[in-house]
Amino acid sequence: MKNTPFSHKHIALGAKMAEFAGYNMPISYSGINDEHGAVRKNAGVFDVSHMGEFILKGENALELIQQITTNDASKLSNGKAQYSCFTNETGGIVDDLLVYCIEENKVYMLVVNAGNIEKDWDWINKHTTKAVEMHNISDKTCLLAIQGPNATKILQPLTEMDILNLKYYTFTKGTFAGVDNVLVSATGYTGAGGVEIYFENKGGVADKIWDAIFEAGKEKGIKPIGLGARDTLRLEMGYCLYGNDIDDTTSPLEAGLGWITKFTKKFTSKDILEKQKSEGVKRKLVGFEMIDKGISRHGYEIKDISGNIIGYVTSGTQSPSLQKAIGMGYVTIENSALDSEILIAVRDKLLKAKVVKLPFS
Repeated sequence: MKNTPFSHKHIALGAKMAEFAGYNMPISYSGINDEHGAVRKNAGVFDVSHMGEFILKGENALELIQQITTNDASKLSNGKAQYSCFTNETGGIVDDLLVYCIEENKVYMLVVNAGNIEKDWDWINKHTTKAVEMHNISDKTCLLAIQGPNATKILQPLTEMDILNLKYYTFTKGTFAGVDNVLVSATGYTGAGGVEIYFENKGGVADKIWDAIFEAGKEKGIKPIGLGARDTLRLEMGYCLYGNDIDDTTSPLEAGLGWITKFTKKFTSKDILEKQKSEGVKRKLVGFEMIDKGISRHGYEIKDISGNIIGYVTSGTQSPSLQKAIGMGYVTIENSALDSEILIAVRDKLLKAKVVKLPFS
């Protein structure tokens, strides 16, 4: 099991630690509900250094990215980022990712899920037909996500970069807490605002930045946040988690990711997805809230009111913000309309739920 450059910090702070994607990660500190509330109302710090980062350089870099991702990376200019996904030959999702344009048409950074680093690296290499300079910088890259409505106010005194006015899905590079070559982006996974900070782990830089952030936020009540609250925060927003809500068997169109699937260019399985779009998908990822008391979990069966199996739950929790049980899952298209009543098989009971609009409210 790998440690991140911050694992010793989490342990010293008394975090509940567990293995996640091969890394020793903090699940919670003061409790998921407390940490969740801190991010929604104030600011919290996530260690997400387990994520993967690849640099693609050269005159063929954009062409390769266009070929293997569904979104249109040609629309990106310097300092812009986009959400995208890799698709396989059957239209399933290899991974979802972020594409950062460091230098237009020349240098890009791809940020991928921790559990898929090796798989994604192999996938990209498999589809590289022209010379592209590629670097897997995952092991030497630190990534902290400082999320919440007060996050940028707390961080702004640590840098001359204008992060208070950083627009969604843009980024900037500069000096942060006295450390050079730090990339700060606004591409959060919580829906609470804030930024992500990428920097190379060398010469004690990780401790320096961590300590500077918590010193700057001490009087304002900034808190360290674990992966437990990260999951409840993203689920309230209806954001997909790879391995739960999307995987190699689910298509972007089934997952509600048609908005990142651009048919104006060629990419892997474009023909399959175009056919899906024209004919319509047979199942769809929906959000639901429980009517009966109970919490749904990944893998639970979803049934119609006659008791027929119509799908399965992909994510479920008790929402700390909304104080109700929520979830997402795939159901047949006939049962996907808003306010449709569905049944969730929780142990030996069938509990009523209804399809609702995402994000949850």
